[in-house]
Amino acid sequence: MNKKVGIVLVNYKDYAKKYLEEAWQSLMLQNYPKDKYYVYIVDNASNQESFSYLLNNYPEAKILKREDGNYAAANNLGANTAISDGCDYIVICNMDTVFTKDWLKELVISANNNKEAGIVQSKILLFDKENKGRKKINTLGNNLHFLGFGLVSHYGEDDRKISDYGKGFTYASGCSFLIKKELFEKIEGYNEEFYMYHDDVELSLKVKMLGYSIILAPKSVLYHKYEFSRSIRMLYYMERNRLMTLFLFYNTKTLVLIAPALVVVELGLIMYSLFNSWLSVKLKTYKYFFSFKNIATIRRERKKIKSLQKISDREFFGSLSANLEFGAKPSLALKLFSPLIILYYKLVKRSM
Repeated sequence: MNKKVGIVLVNYKDYAKKYLEEAWQSLMLQNYPKDKYYVYIVDNASNQESFSYLLNNYPEAKILKREDGNYAAANNLGANTAISDGCDYIVICNMDTVFTKDWLKELVISANNNKEAGIVQSKILLFDKENKGRKKINTLGNNLHFLGFGLVSHYGEDDRKISDYGKGFTYASGCSFLIKKELFEKIEGYNEEFYMYHDDVELSLKVKMLGYSIILAPKSVLYHKYEFSRSIRMLYYMERNRLMTLFLFYNTKTLVLIAPALVVVELGLIMYSLFNSWLSVKLKTYKYFFSFKNIATIRRERKKIKSLQKISDREFFGSLSANLEFGAKPSLALKLFSPLIILYYKLVKRSM
């Protein structure tokens, strides 16, 4: 039986004009029953021009309007609308993508065949602008470093056939994943305080806390027009949400145990930001955590997460990564520092 699927795409300002046409064409060619999948486009940071553009050019989709640019909230709106329309599975994906014809079918098959899986990620390849034909991997599932850094796996490697469901990663990339409706409702969707970045981490970790696995659908393939420069502009959210993830998901003992390593890394980041002209951004992230209102919000969310938790703190911590691998050639400082961080991780894990 084919499940009813709601596909959520979020537009931000002029992204739809830049990217959506090619993504839409590949969505319409999916090898999946046409009456079983529905597309929801959330016009985030909407204005009359962008909203009218979507209505006029994509009448087959349900267009939803938001104005504040909150990506997490936009995904919640799209997913909850799909659930109210009777969708069994929710698929979150980027619009700067091109989908293969079996992308959706293979996501659903993988979800159906793995009852213990709460989230299923697609195999994400880099879009080949020059059509040289050599397929490269964007990510086969992301890993979370125990100090909060999100790390893509196998970035830049040659594509290859994968025969298993690749369960050895921490969280699903927000570029393309499926989540089961009942789980999305149970975890209350995205934490909208994250706004953007690490939102896929937060969602995935809540699913893991419930004891579900996160797997790869190796035959669900899409191509991502990935540009790191677009991400780097949002450094505030990347750094703030990295720290917020630790405060939300670690118990007090774990926070105390990692504190020395975290302080050393934060001092290193302050020095790095000083020499790269984003010190003010880095300091702004710390300011967020000195607000009584924000502290209260974090405490409230910690209680919610604790109420979901079905796995031990040691099991959760053991699922995280100790290796700092950012998908690029590491600097000399990182090469020298990484073994110490790995050793510290092992000591913390042994102390839990």
